[in-house]
Amino acid sequence: VQLVESGGGLAQPGGSLRLSCAASGFTFSRYAMGWFRQAPGKEREFVAGISWNIGRTVYADSVEGRFTISRDNAKNTLYLQMNSLNAEDTAAFFCAKARGPYGSNSRNYHDYDYWGQGTQVTVDS
Repeated sequence: VQLVESGGGLAQPGGSLRLSCAASGFTFSRYAMGWFRQAPGKEREFVAGISWNIGRTVYADSVEGRFTISRDNAKNTLYLQMNSLNAEDTAAFFCAKARGPYGSNSRNYHDYDYWGQGTQVTVDS
């Protein structure tokens, strides 16, 4: 299993970024996926999750209405569109694969078994 994030960088407050996560080594379309983030000195926290069959998404309260998680099963790629960024969004962002196939999205860190190396998002003027 390999998960490779990209798309991070520097954004101004109020700006946007789109993260991608290229997945390989497993049948991507059968697994729920998630995005987490970790700021310096803080624990890794849930950002967004998407079910294996696309139909259902879940978000942390702090990003609801600003971030959108999506997936393209034909391209084995997970996305996170981030709008209206603020300084509190500064963190390393990680994509993660759910433990079992055909599961629903989850906010629980322990329900994911593989992680990417992370991509840094910095929001600063």
